[in-house]
Amino acid sequence: MRRLLDGGETFTVEFKSDQGDDPINDTDVVEAVACLANGEGGFLFIGVSDDGTPHGARPRHGPQTHPVRLQALIASRTEPSLEVAVELVEIEEVEVIVIAVIPANSVVGTLSGRYLRRAIDVHGRPQCLPMRPHEIVSRAGTVGAQDFSKVIVPELESGDLSEVEFARMRELARVGGDDTLAQLSNEEMLKALGFMAADGRVCVGGLLLFGAEELIARHLPAYEAGFQELDGLEVRTSEMAALPLLRAMSEFSDRVLARNPEDEIEVELQRVALPAFSRVAVRELIANALVHRDYTAKAPTLVEVASDALTISNPGGFPVGVTTATLLTAPPQPRNPALADAFKRAGLVDRTSRGINRVFESQLTLGRPVPDYGRSTPSSVIVRVLSGSLDKELARFIAEVRRQEKAPSLEELLVLHEIRNEGAISADRTAELGHIGQPEARIVLNRLIDKGIVEPQGSGRGRRYFLTPALSHRFGQPPRRKTSRFHESADDRQRVLDFVRQHASISRSDAAELFGTTPDRASRLLREMRNDGLLKMTGTRRGARYTLPEKGLHPPPITDSL
Repeated sequence: MRRLLDGGETFTVEFKSDQGDDPINDTDVVEAVACLANGEGGFLFIGVSDDGTPHGARPRHGPQTHPVRLQALIASRTEPSLEVAVELVEIEEVEVIVIAVIPANSVVGTLSGRYLRRAIDVHGRPQCLPMRPHEIVSRAGTVGAQDFSKVIVPELESGDLSEVEFARMRELARVGGDDTLAQLSNEEMLKALGFMAADGRVCVGGLLLFGAEELIARHLPAYEAGFQELDGLEVRTSEMAALPLLRAMSEFSDRVLARNPEDEIEVELQRVALPAFSRVAVRELIANALVHRDYTAKAPTLVEVASDALTISNPGGFPVGVTTATLLTAPPQPRNPALADAFKRAGLVDRTSRGINRVFESQLTLGRPVPDYGRSTPSSVIVRVLSGSLDKELARFIAEVRRQEKAPSLEELLVLHEIRNEGAISADRTAELGHIGQPEARIVLNRLIDKGIVEPQGSGRGRRYFLTPALSHRFGQPPRRKTSRFHESADDRQRVLDFVRQHASISRSDAAELFGTTPDRASRLLREMRNDGLLKMTGTRRGARYTLPEKGLHPPPITDSL
């Protein structure tokens, strides 16, 4: 709680004062909770000023506050009812009310009809704002409570749609998708895809797939899709229009692939192309941007090609439950499920809903970096695929392995790339890269050991995995430094002191991780440095930590004559 107060108000933390002539009332509490629930959830502190200073909350039920009664109040005044956790916490000798709110799986309002959302103002301060109608619809799509692509478009009939786009869908379905669609009439196809109501009216998804540009622009003005080619800061090509989705998918993919720089290697006398962007990556990422965008938000789906990267962006953040840390493992949760299904039946995306995994795998197989989602925000998804980095020797090795045995798994490919870039990898890092647990990470590493690709060194938390000497030699990497006598080097002692100056102390497990050795050897080095007056030990056995000597006690200079 102290850490949250010190961090100030954020997107997920709200402070409410409860002093003066106008203390916070029940309506204010309910609205603040609903606002957090319509965002990422968080904590509401009652009895804390805006600067994070706790001054205490007044009793809300006679002489005291009953948490259960406050929970019941919130549940009875929100629709649908919100379940929250309420606790009384003593901070700096005053009692503060803390309400924990989880993100709602629908749009939450108050019984008085107020719908609020969490936002950040131009000064970076959080605030609660009324939700506009399109924002309510957008939120419903984000949490999977509504499929906007199945909303009926007033006064739109199947005869208004484009025969060219229906023909495009039939051809796609016939070549690589669901061939049954190719045999259907226009109205039958709309019904089969779920985009025609019983009374014959057409839904948003039907308009997006089969409408002409002018028709889409008239009925859905928030939507645009664009392509740009950049040369440094200069825009060489820029086109923006309300393109029907199948046409946008085809044109954007073709344009990117035509501007896709390519290298090559030779494997067993056969040429293997190494494009900057795999065909799988281009098509899946563009399809994701078109299928999963927020069609209520007035912003374009944009595909940009530059000399150093392919960047694809679309309005609408990740669906609830999906983050950059769970992309590879989160269950599929499309913003527009009916559109996603239509793209699958057209053969445009992976039918197993693991398209992102295939994107990562296809890039790694080429010796290329994986997509980067780091620029994404709560209101947009932005993915960049860099074109400059290429590991030819690793690509050649992976191609040979794929020909000789079963193709490496995505997790194995991630491990190989990490070791090539960093020299070694730990089980923790393997779990982080693959978005998997520790037991599964160790299984992945053990498979690579069995295949003769990596070998371990060290034990416990200090255990690291390296390429085998044969592969290190093949890749031109220098031989690993032996660690059996690492504690006899002045440089190693200096590394320990630098670590302590940065982190205030060091344990034997920290030192084992620092040097990639066993905890016993690390402990021996730390004890020697303590005996030489370089460190001070506090605690015993495995709980021992080592700090710099107290001020006034100057450690002797470190030399190589130990």
